[in-house]
Amino acid sequence: MAALLALLSSLTWGSADFLGGLASRRVGALRVLTVSYPAGFVAILPIAIWVLPGNPSMDIVGWAIGAGAVGAAGMVMFYGALARGTMGIVSPLTAVMSAGIPVAVGLVLGESLGWLAVLGILAAAVAVILISRERGEHLRTSPLSLGLALGSGVGFGFYLTVLGLAPVDSGIWTATIARAVSSALVITAAIIALRPRWNSPFPWAIALVAGSLDALANGIFQLAAQRGDLAIVAVIGSLYPAATLFLARVFLRERMSGIQATGVGMALAAIIALSIG
Repeated sequence: MAALLALLSSLTWGSADFLGGLASRRVGALRVLTVSYPAGFVAILPIAIWVLPGNPSMDIVGWAIGAGAVGAAGMVMFYGALARGTMGIVSPLTAVMSAGIPVAVGLVLGESLGWLAVLGILAAAVAVILISRERGEHLRTSPLSLGLALGSGVGFGFYLTVLGLAPVDSGIWTATIARAVSSALVITAAIIALRPRWNSPFPWAIALVAGSLDALANGIFQLAAQRGDLAIVAVIGSLYPAATLFLARVFLRERMSGIQATGVGMALAAIIALSIG
């Protein structure tokens, strides 16, 4: 059950990332998040209250607030990277980085990894190098985009770790409270940093669907982590680039160089190896 929930969260995340990145290319990451994050909170709150009720104890509030802050920063960087670079490059790079932190925490807490998982970690390191290499006509992903992708991966890694360590009886309240905090932060940042013309064209539907899917994926991941090992669930959840790659290939006709395609393949293989090992 934990593996299936983690896989479902990865598919939902991948779809949300594609839509969020698409909207960010039109109006900017921060502006999209001011709509998608509150939409996600509205979508997940009724589920936390009535569908999957848990105990929102004070023990999780502090962690949820921290997760919300880190998650918001990670998402701003991630959408910024998607808006500036090739989705098929940014998404796997972020996934590899975000999977590493929960795996490390899981090992510290006593979880074990087999030899296949160790090979997966090595493959992930090589994948980061290959994905970052671009030449000639394929030079579309800027160094800034790659840096944002790496930074967002670190932020997501800590965010997933907090969700994974939430008490089993807490339902999805950690993800719900974190989303409320993230919403407040991005709206505050937008008020300070932006003075957008909200009557200008805005991809409302895309932003609303992206935010709702992302919030639901967070809740599903928390349920998965409560039912399985954090190290395993985290890397299965990090398979989300597969959905993003597929959607970007079908709808945006994105292409990659041969060496980048090899890196993406190694990244996905590394995540699978980690989940099996």
